[in-house]
Amino acid sequence: MSTIEGIKNVVLVHGAFADGSGWRNVYEELTSRGYRVSIVQNPLTSFADDVAATTRVLDAQDGPTILVGHSWGGTVVTEAGNHKNAAGLVYVAALIPDSGQTSGEQYEGFAGTPEFVIDIAEDGFGQLRRGTFANGFAADASEADAAFLEAAQVPVNMAVFGEPVTEAAWHVKPSWAVIATEDKAFDQAMLQFMAQRANARITTTPGSHAVYMTRADVVSDVIAMAAQNALFGAA
Repeated sequence: MSTIEGIKNVVLVHGAFADGSGWRNVYEELTSRGYRVSIVQNPLTSFADDVAATTRVLDAQDGPTILVGHSWGGTVVTEAGNHKNAAGLVYVAALIPDSGQTSGEQYEGFAGTPEFVIDIAEDGFGQLRRGTFANGFAADASEADAAFLEAAQVPVNMAVFGEPVTEAAWHVKPSWAVIATEDKAFDQAMLQFMAQRANARITTTPGSHAVYMTRADVVSDVIAMAAQNALFGAA
């Protein structure tokens, strides 16, 4: 196990249409470097429920922690990141709302994403359309990995995208962002706008929306950078 400097705790938060298992490669990479990694399992039933799930994991940390969110998980860590143990935020192909802003409002003024198709059931829960999942979510994953992600996807209560953040933690916590150049869930201009507004240090890499799984090396390097610098307020 390698010796690490700075913050040693990392909490990983998944997004909509997924669960924590997608973080496996990042988990293995970070633990091999000596980090203590915890993975949140969001219920995806409400914004408050997901923030509560993340807060419980932050409560269990023994000190300063890097809080990482993918996709919808970016909205979750923006709120949960106000926790005293959250020292820095890492946004991976993620939404980054401002205080008082909903996730849905962030799409306004940006190009649509026709290959990222969400089917919404009568109960208001949505999931990515079978058959187009791989192209929209994980185009750079192996066929087997994309098929597993599709089969394991967790429906999300679509109402969460209409719930505003109370206080965006990135105003007071240093932040980093990983942007995948082939992300079909968000317009590239939208990703850049959100990250720049949060004054995040941006790393751009080839990859799909599933960059947290397919480019675990790049994502882990950014998390390690955050862990080494967050206590110094370097963003």
